[in-house]
Amino acid sequence: MKTDFELRAALEALLVVAETPLNLLTLAGALEVPIGQVKAELDALIDDYDSANEGTGRGFELREVGGGWRLYVRQSHDWGVRQLVANENPSKLSHAALETLSVIAYRQPVSRGQVSSIRGVNVDSVVRTLISRGLVIELYTDAETGAAMFGTTQMLLEVLGINSLDELPAISPYLPDQDSID
Repeated sequence: MKTDFELRAALEALLVVAETPLNLLTLAGALEVPIGQVKAELDALIDDYDSANEGTGRGFELREVGGGWRLYVRQSHDWGVRQLVANENPSKLSHAALETLSVIAYRQPVSRGQVSSIRGVNVDSVVRTLISRGLVIELYTDAETGAAMFGTTQMLLEVLGINSLDELPAISPYLPDQDSID
């Protein structure tokens, strides 16, 4: 049986190299230890990371997102990462892409035509961009209309650092009141 230290170190190694969140079953299988032991050690790692540096925490944290576990930059250190990313990879989503992604995230499954209707512009190239970046996927083809229906991917959840779309902020506070429309 592995010691707590050996198991924690092995978990850290797996989490550092993982490109996507790793679920408990995957971690336990890779390390050949019981799931309960993996969960206990993940909780111990969270406590260790959060209590480091006299309680201010380390520069990263361990979070459960997208059905698995992953290391993330601690929010208080986002500024440093933003600077690095801005200097290394200035490619960001355009305003049109962010609007289109928002419509798809909140209305999915949704067709290109429905997104175009909501935005008031053709979204074909924007949807292709979102698909190429792995944020949007064609879910299925509507049997009645033949339209491709789109939704967001697991990668979007990971990028946003959330477990499900239910964690998206409510959009209703940003919509105009019905009285002001009339």
